[in-house]
Amino acid sequence: MNALEPASNSVPRANAQSDAGGPAKPVRGARLQASGLRVSYDGVLALSDVSIVVEPGRIVALVGGNGNGKSTTLRAIAGLNRLDDGALVFDGQPIHTLPAHLRVPLGMSLVPEGRRLFPRHTVRRNLELGAYTRDDKDEVADSIAKMLDTFPILRERADQLAGTMSGGEQQMLAIARGLMAKPRLLMLDEPSWGIAPKFVTKVLDVIQQVNATGVSILLVEQNLHKALGIAHHGYVIQTGRIVMQGDAQALLHDEQVKKIYLGL
Repeated sequence: MNALEPASNSVPRANAQSDAGGPAKPVRGARLQASGLRVSYDGVLALSDVSIVVEPGRIVALVGGNGNGKSTTLRAIAGLNRLDDGALVFDGQPIHTLPAHLRVPLGMSLVPEGRRLFPRHTVRRNLELGAYTRDDKDEVADSIAKMLDTFPILRERADQLAGTMSGGEQQMLAIARGLMAKPRLLMLDEPSWGIAPKFVTKVLDVIQQVNATGVSILLVEQNLHKALGIAHHGYVIQTGRIVMQGDAQALLHDEQVKKIYLGL
């Protein structure tokens, strides 16, 4: 495995705008360090010694073929999969012993594969449910208004049942719901899954816009070119192990990555 390259702590904010048109207040992106993660299902090893770092305000892509451990890694970080071994440190605080519901208030938010919306609730209600860890009703209402401004299609569908929207529209809602927790680290599991190509570009644009406000991003994707195309740093996972890592653009054009990833 290639040696970990230090990532810059600078946060791109040039495109971040407030509703009034001026600079938006930047979010302090969080640092995540996962060390030696080991996860098994019914005694079958799924992850073996997985170590990744997300520096503050960076987009990190975790890429690999289906069934290689990408989603398991995210679920382990979010607290949804029990670790057999390993450590997780979030902004200097060990969190690997914390249950999932206590990781969210620290500033972690997961947009799961398949979106997992509440299909019989409206768009607005799904956004409200995304803020379940927040107590200030006025601030929650302001956040909903900002989400509807950020995602114009959701404003049009605010009173529509989530289950009646297209796949791309649902993905936008899933990301917006994840942002309602006011995360400093947003984790996205296969955001291009099951949506039309025209929406894939929109989703990737939204991810970059969110990152431009300072939020750290951990992006899991099967689409090598799309993920590494917007990331600062990348990791390639194969059969539950990190086999390569480095600058995202360098990985994107690395013939060895193509051989590992495409099996050529």
